[in-house]
Amino acid sequence: MLGTNGAGKSTLLTPIGGWTEREEGALVLGGSIEMGYFGQHATAMLDGDRTMFESLKHSFARAGQDSLRTKARCLGFSGDEMNIKCRVLSGGEKAGLVMAQMLYDPPNFLVLDEPANHLDRATKERLIIALAKYGGIILFASHDRHFLAALSNRVLEVTPEGIHQYDGGYTAYVARTGQEAPGLHA
Repeated sequence: MLGTNGAGKSTLLTPIGGWTEREEGALVLGGSIEMGYFGQHATAMLDGDRTMFESLKHSFARAGQDSLRTKARCLGFSGDEMNIKCRVLSGGEKAGLVMAQMLYDPPNFLVLDEPANHLDRATKERLIIALAKYGGIILFASHDRHFLAALSNRVLEVTPEGIHQYDGGYTAYVARTGQEAPGLHA
């Protein structure tokens, strides 16, 4: 999903993700759908007094230490970093930790609102690799052209006139419209 700032991408995603009430209409999910939501303010949910490892352990109390550390390494965290308190992490590190928590035992439907924001290039690449291997459905909004090109197979463009659908992902969208989407960055 793409569109300019203020077009309504987050307004659309937050009720789908269950983080705000819908003003009208209904959202009906199949009985086997397990949803995970990563919003632009998801990192505020972290307990600043816990270490990164304690946060993972709290979320997955039955998981073994090696398993948790392996998942954290997949998103770029290792060794001593796991002992850092969440309150001193950068925005990108916090986002990476929240994503590691979400992807440890992933639901089958992810709703992601600007998941690449605040991530450095290496962490963004690791996230793209992890999401490319993910076997479920991903509905995401992004202003990052690399992220869009790497992961999209259908584009929903949110405009003042409504939502326009393009099959074939971001590269096909650019080919069809003859332009990059407004508001994108590298």
